[in-house]
Amino acid sequence: VVKEKNRMGECPVWEERENALVYVDINSQKVCRWSPVTNEVQSVSVDARVGSVALRQCGGYVIALGTRFAFLDWDTQAVTTILELEQDKPNNRFNDGKVDPKGRFFAGTMAEETAPGVRARRQGALYTLFPDHSVIKQLDQLDISNGLDWSLDHRTFFHIDSLSYSVHAFSYDVHTGKIACPKLLYHLEKEEQMPDGMCIDTEGKLWVACIDGGRVIRIDPETGKRIQTVRLPTPRITSCCFGGKDYSEMYVTSAYDGLDDATLAKEPHAGEIFKITGLGVKGIPQNFYAA
Repeated sequence: VVKEKNRMGECPVWEERENALVYVDINSQKVCRWSPVTNEVQSVSVDARVGSVALRQCGGYVIALGTRFAFLDWDTQAVTTILELEQDKPNNRFNDGKVDPKGRFFAGTMAEETAPGVRARRQGALYTLFPDHSVIKQLDQLDISNGLDWSLDHRTFFHIDSLSYSVHAFSYDVHTGKIACPKLLYHLEKEEQMPDGMCIDTEGKLWVACIDGGRVIRIDPETGKRIQTVRLPTPRITSCCFGGKDYSEMYVTSAYDGLDDATLAKEPHAGEIFKITGLGVKGIPQNFYAA
């Protein structure tokens, strides 16, 4: 549905109040907003790679860019830093993030590649930004902190560290925001490649975007089994969210960075955003950062 190509489209969020899809293009350092009514993409350029965007209760967005948390005012395009982290890790940047049921923003970091296929291992972490702007580190020694979501009963936190090729489930305390007791939920099969972004549906099932696998897969957290695969017309599928007026449509982001020229020539849809309809299941509205 969005033909404007993204180098690394990520973190799609349906914004009901604007009737629009908000997302980031990490490597172009942009936060974007697409209107299905006008079919236009607006964007705001920022000064670092932006890994994630979430909605703020009072309007505008909270973003994780470089190694800092910030607010973005869409109308003025002003970016206001809340907090700097990991200043001892100049090669790190924030990646995926999402707001929990109590309005806290969870976002994780990763090490950038120093050469194609080369990155320092276990440099990433997962942080939680509270509405009072305090922050805690929830997980350490991650490779690529990525997709995340919460169970419908708010008792389980789901998280992907991409290089583990797995989805893990943690116990989650909705009152404190703390997570504990990780357990392996699903390990991707070879043809599914690497897990990236993730979202949950109203049946409590997880949808995982498979980067280089050209698909999203649906996983049942009760059984740890894959129950559905939806293939897409480009390999680098990065993330997914539900949206539209009744949250029955799935929006899927993709990337063209990381494809060589020969592959790009054969992949006309790389970097576009896709809409999947007819899944027969709906998503839930995004939570707002409570500040």
